[in-house]
Amino acid sequence: MAKRGGKSLFSVSTLLASFFGAAMIAGAFAYFNYKFSEYKFIDFKEWVFYEKSNVFSPTADKYVVVFYSSKENNTMKLLSETKLKLPILAIDYYNEVIENSSGTTFLRSGTKNSLSFIQRFNIYESPSIFFIKKSKESLYKQDSMIRKLDNLKELASHIEAL
Repeated sequence: MAKRGGKSLFSVSTLLASFFGAAMIAGAFAYFNYKFSEYKFIDFKEWVFYEKSNVFSPTADKYVVVFYSSKENNTMKLLSETKLKLPILAIDYYNEVIENSSGTTFLRSGTKNSLSFIQRFNIYESPSIFFIKKSKESLYKQDSMIRKLDNLKELASHIEAL
């Protein structure tokens, strides 16, 4: 039998090329997974939230953000009575106008803004909680994972554990 120019169908270069191709695909997948799991930013100049009829302007360096539904029993009362070391920004899914308390600022916004907020932070359950910290003037960065609170009465103990 005659040789075909000394090359076989299965060569080392073919094996290496497929190995590097698979490694590049796995690397790209890992990179994009990492990028999408990074913490998100919120710019209070772009996203307008209201406390009663005034535009909210953040003043603290850190906040506890609680996304909740005012239709759940006693939620607003529990949030207004909660005392933490950090101020609470309570964002209502139903945009009810609520009086602020000493440690809690109740925020509301338009539907488009609320939906953008839910999408940006991947909020699927209520009440959900996470921390934000100041990055620049009105730009805040998410500073923790988003967690579902099973019981608002235990909010203070959850905060201390995080």
